[in-house]
Amino acid sequence: MPKSKVAIAMDGSLLRIIDSKVDGSVIRSRSQAIEFYLRKGLRESSLESAVLLLKGEHHSLALKPFKGESLLRQQLSFFAANGIKAVYIVTQHSKKINLLLLETGNVSLKVEIIEKEAKGNADALSALQGRLKENFVAMSGDTYNNFDLLAMAKKHLSGDKLATMGLMTADKPSAYGNAILDGDLIVDFQEKPRSMSSHVVNAGIYIFKPEIFELFAGAHSLERDLFPKLAGLKQLAGFFTHGEYAHFGE
Repeated sequence: MPKSKVAIAMDGSLLRIIDSKVDGSVIRSRSQAIEFYLRKGLRESSLESAVLLLKGEHHSLALKPFKGESLLRQQLSFFAANGIKAVYIVTQHSKKINLLLLETGNVSLKVEIIEKEAKGNADALSALQGRLKENFVAMSGDTYNNFDLLAMAKKHLSGDKLATMGLMTADKPSAYGNAILDGDLIVDFQEKPRSMSSHVVNAGIYIFKPEIFELFAGAHSLERDLFPKLAGLKQLAGFFTHGEYAHFGE
């Protein structure tokens, strides 16, 4: 593909840094250095991968008609509309697995179904450890979300936290994970506590840095094991989704 020539003004100190990256072998010129690091920066400032954590027992829910299509198709459309290029569905085997495969056909993004017997959703997500090398989205398979995921991604990528949790408010928060906020930081998280400290709850969608897997040792559940740990480490940011939400599981 032919390249276009452009004239740009650049700070002298930044230009010296660019020139220092020219090694004569991998990067052979100033223009190649600028192009390389621009592409690298664009990759690191966007999200291209998502994980759908779908229990095998919830395959019927995923195939259930919802807004004219199946819930699964609606979830995939949501990801595609927000710039996601690849979706990994981590699930367990059921008699409806072939129907699930058919439902992922003819979509505008790459979909891969991964079967893994798991003790919880953190255990299921660990199936992708080593494969997800950039920031990624994870969403509960029994959840429908429709909001500005790009805004959530921008917040996550501009911060330095390992995870960002989608949040919403609920009149009856006892059925959800309960979050305590200090500004945008979640400083305490409890999954379905007996007594609630706030009406701010988990919306079932998250963005993680790939380094999150370093905290997975001994964790079975994201909600019960990982998120309280992240809150204690001050590594869990919150983002209010302000969109459509529906929960189809128990």
